[in-house]
Amino acid sequence: MKMKRRDFLKGAAGGLALLTLDSKVVDARTVEALPPNALGILYDSTLCVGCNACMASCKKANSMIPEMTGEQEIWDNPQDLSASTLNIIKKFSSGTGAHKDQEEDGYAFIKRQCLHCVDPSCVTACPVTALAKDNDTGIVTYDKNACIGCRYCQVACPYNIPKFEWDDPYPEIVKCELCSHLIAKGEISACCSVCPTGASLFGPVAELLNETRRRLQMKPGKLYKFPVYSIDSGKWHELNAPKYQQHVYGQDELGGTQVMYMAAVPFEKLGLPSFPKESFVSMASGIQYAIYKGMVYPLVVLAGLIFMANKNKKSNEEKQSTSTHDQGEDA
Repeated sequence: MKMKRRDFLKGAAGGLALLTLDSKVVDARTVEALPPNALGILYDSTLCVGCNACMASCKKANSMIPEMTGEQEIWDNPQDLSASTLNIIKKFSSGTGAHKDQEEDGYAFIKRQCLHCVDPSCVTACPVTALAKDNDTGIVTYDKNACIGCRYCQVACPYNIPKFEWDDPYPEIVKCELCSHLIAKGEISACCSVCPTGASLFGPVAELLNETRRRLQMKPGKLYKFPVYSIDSGKWHELNAPKYQQHVYGQDELGGTQVMYMAAVPFEKLGLPSFPKESFVSMASGIQYAIYKGMVYPLVVLAGLIFMANKNKKSNEEKQSTSTHDQGEDA
């Protein structure tokens, strides 16, 4: 299987091997760890009904303009994340699409937004610290006054999250900041505050992880309580437990994320790529890390590229092995 151009670019982007023009090498920076008071979101695809209340609330809380698509252009109907849309609900469908949360002849919803990585490539790639990870909450925030518009963060993000305001004469980078302006006032992320089913659940990452462990142990079809809005809201509703995939996406991928996913269908079907446990920043830190004119100069290359190349090589070997086996049976 040939490596697609997109895979090449994303793989290269993920690996942050940092070099200087004079090849001077210095020690790598310390790989980030999850802050003890980290805040995040648990998105449970099986609870989502696709109402888009989260998207509407997010736009209101962050003063985002609507995106009219289609011939009639009657309502806000974005097709993907953009400079005007910080989170969006998308739909997976297979065959007849008749059964919710079923891989064959079924459908499922998935929410896309910034995952607030524990060891974020975008923060490492930014040469002027316009993107920074809060030491207390772990939220990845953006400072428009520091940004120089290089867009390294766009290239570096393995999840394709940061967007650029191409149509604005004074453009900025746009991404979900977990409604940090609301959290500072004692509130929670806008998307979680309106989710009627608790599909988007706000809370400390440690408590959300405990909740994922509880859900993974649930017996499918049995009635359980599911909290809504935030993990400590004291509000809940009862539902029959689904048959979960026995993995929490974001718990391990690329060093972990503070926005995590649970689902009943494979995550790759929902558009969430398969990644190793080690972050691209961590992979690159042992290779090259340097200083250029007083600032970090990202050459967004190596570790992610090596990972993608090895992944495609393994796929080729498996296909060749299968082909050889089939030819032997035909003979």
